[in-house]
Amino acid sequence: MKQPTFNGRVLLPMDVIEAARTGDPLALEHVLRYYDRYINKICTRTLYDEDGMPFIGVDEYMKRRLQAKLTEAIVIKK
Repeated sequence: MKQPTFNGRVLLPMDVIEAARTGDPLALEHVLRYYDRYINKICTRTLYDEDGMPFIGVDEYMKRRLQAKLTEAIVIKK
């Protein structure tokens, strides 16, 4: 059976989403890896090195915060 896609990308299976909602760490890791490219894109900023030279890079602090928010939104609170 062909897996459903959106814009050419295979969607997350519902069983992975349900497992992540119940707190399965492997399923949660799978969800975070699925959204990693998107999170990297929205966390890309102009950063500065030690010499004050600008460069484009991923703001790791913001990335970790977004991953924590996504995790918090997925896992069912008891």
